[in-house]
Amino acid sequence: MDNNFEYYYNNVPGDGLCRNNLIYTSLISKDKKTFCQWYFNDTDYHKGKNVVDPNIMDEKWEREVSFLTRMQNEQPQHVPKIKDIDHTNRKIYLEIDGPDFWERAGCLTENYDNVLPSWREQMLEIIKAHKSLGIYKYSMHPSSYFIIDGKLKSINYFFCYTDNDLMINIKSLLSHISDDRQRDLFLKMHYMGIDIDEPTPFTKIQMLAFESFKTNFPEDFMEEAKKIYA
Repeated sequence: MDNNFEYYYNNVPGDGLCRNNLIYTSLISKDKKTFCQWYFNDTDYHKGKNVVDPNIMDEKWEREVSFLTRMQNEQPQHVPKIKDIDHTNRKIYLEIDGPDFWERAGCLTENYDNVLPSWREQMLEIIKAHKSLGIYKYSMHPSSYFIIDGKLKSINYFFCYTDNDLMINIKSLLSHISDDRQRDLFLKMHYMGIDIDEPTPFTKIQMLAFESFKTNFPEDFMEEAKKIYA
């Protein structure tokens, strides 16, 4: 690891320092101006809970590069500036301005308005941009956003699909969904009539994602987000 970078964690109340992402290793420059998505199974960072299937890592790296660069080219106002993509070491360097949105809020939903009063409007605009490009994005955790010059910027495009992809089932995704979210997810899948083993339309999985992230965002906000894909 570059000496100018260090591991990046979220300090979650009640849990302490938690890894910022389940797929890649999160790094941040010591001056807090650059975030690095390192698609490498760093055991020290992931404490043995990282995704170890190399095929999954390869796929997620390819999707990250593909969708993030597409956003940079077509909707640059909604993503951080890409400083560099190191294909050899599978590292993406993004220009940021301090910790992510969730961390700035102390990892508490009730602090979102204090951190960025217009976060709702801005996040809905990002979701609308994804819909306009035909992108289904399932990584919606509040740590998937940074605030740069007062503007919300979206990251984590490894969990994206389009209608050109073959349908997937939920079981194929479980290795990179946290245990806590899985427990809540299974209840919602039952309610929505989603079979874990059956290929599921991407729109339906998007709706499931909105339902799942009601644990991190106000319910009324997630209902507004669902209308975009309805």
